[in-house]
Amino acid sequence: MGHAGASAYIAAMVLAGIGPSIIKPTAFILNIFVASLVTYQFHREGYFQWKLFWPFAIASVPCAFLASYASLPLSWFKLGLVVILLLGALRLFLNNDDSKPWYPNRFSKYKGMMIGGMIGGLSGLTGTGGGIFLSPIILFSGWANTRTTSGISASFILVNSIAGLIGCIASTHHLPEAIFLWVPIVVFAGFLGSQLGVRKLPPIILLRFLGLVMVIAACKLMFQ
Repeated sequence: MGHAGASAYIAAMVLAGIGPSIIKPTAFILNIFVASLVTYQFHREGYFQWKLFWPFAIASVPCAFLASYASLPLSWFKLGLVVILLLGALRLFLNNDDSKPWYPNRFSKYKGMMIGGMIGGLSGLTGTGGGIFLSPIILFSGWANTRTTSGISASFILVNSIAGLIGCIASTHHLPEAIFLWVPIVVFAGFLGSQLGVRKLPPIILLRFLGLVMVIAACKLMFQ
């Protein structure tokens, strides 16, 4: 569920009626906080491969910065969010642990850099870390197992979110004051939801419910 985390943050903020100027930097900050913890945990357990990570990251970081820095039309931002939310929902609806390669192929640094650059641009545009795109590509190509993929994706989300946040600050020269209110609220909501999932609801029900919330948020954006 971790790779859909940014989509969940975004869905909550969309449904709460928060504007794009707050959604993107808030999502980046939340990503940095969560991805830092996850990255530490997976690195400590040895679930990481530098040779897979660096080609993605070296291309994605500058693209994430530039896409976040650029003043793009609001319609582009909304379209990007709709795509992210629907992909996140699809990932949760189809969630299973049997991640067998669909299209096994040999990894190369050139493939990694090309994929990383494209995902970095989407990350900077929408306020996500890009893990929702990267992890299925790695798994379906057979480049790493599930745990190693999670470790690589967490690190990828971290560096892209840092680059995206820097791009936001460089573009606007400030962070919206409301962000300091919404960050603790969304963190608390995430904690409450995780506790509900652990103690009360079966995980599969929680995943499906979160997927439904993302679809509703995408529909709200489309018809605003």
